[in-house]
Amino acid sequence: MPIITIIIALVIVGFLMWVINTYVPMAAGIKSILNGLVVILVILWLLSAFGIIHIAALSSLSLK
Repeated sequence: MPIITIIIALVIVGFLMWVINTYVPMAAGIKSILNGLVVILVILWLLSAFGIIHIAALSSLSLK
């Protein structure tokens, strides 16, 4: 998987999280849970994309 593809995906996810955190009104607790969930999912996706772990649900999201 090209590194530029990973960088673009991370920038898009970061931008979407910034938009949600800035412009969508919600309780601070819910924002924290959402941010934590997104971080965990991105880490799992990166580990799966680099072949460190294999998660069947994330294999369809591979950018190969």
